[in-house]
Amino acid sequence: MFDSLKQAINDLRFGNVAPTDRRAAINDMKRVLVSAKLGVDDLRDLAEQTKRKLQAERESLATVTRRKALAAGIADAETVAIAEKYERQHAERIAVLERKVEVQEAEADLAERELAEMTAALKAANAGVGSGAPPSGPTDADLGLPDDASLHAELDGLARTRARSEADAAAEAKLAELKRRMGQS
Repeated sequence: MFDSLKQAINDLRFGNVAPTDRRAAINDMKRVLVSAKLGVDDLRDLAEQTKRKLQAERESLATVTRRKALAAGIADAETVAIAEKYERQHAERIAVLERKVEVQEAEADLAERELAEMTAALKAANAGVGSGAPPSGPTDADLGLPDDASLHAELDGLARTRARSEADAAAEAKLAELKRRMGQS
């Protein structure tokens, strides 16, 4: 039901959104989730409206059945025949409305579960999952460690150097494989 929103959240969670665009994407998704929540509420309202229609049909069927019994009691065959016709119509409408309520409630339940899953996924994305940032957990201050900016900068530099070396090694391996296939050892 919310396929494009799910894809956008997965893009956030799995690091497919540029770090500079994450905040804007998360804010847009929050707005979309609010709209989705309103959509789920609308689905629930529709199911309630259908339940009210169903109740009205049941009351109409009870009225027709009562009138048919009264007409049968005074031997009014014409009124009994008309009442039987309306009894069948109301019974058919009741059957359709019962199925409709069942489907609408199932759809609302499904949408509600999907909304809950997406809300949890967006919370995880908002907490930094998939951003390349460390997962939110205890900070250095929480652990009683001093805030050493130079150490953090050095560690970040080492991580960038390692990532660059790994990328260079992968490129060299691909180039060597391509040369080997072309017979240019």
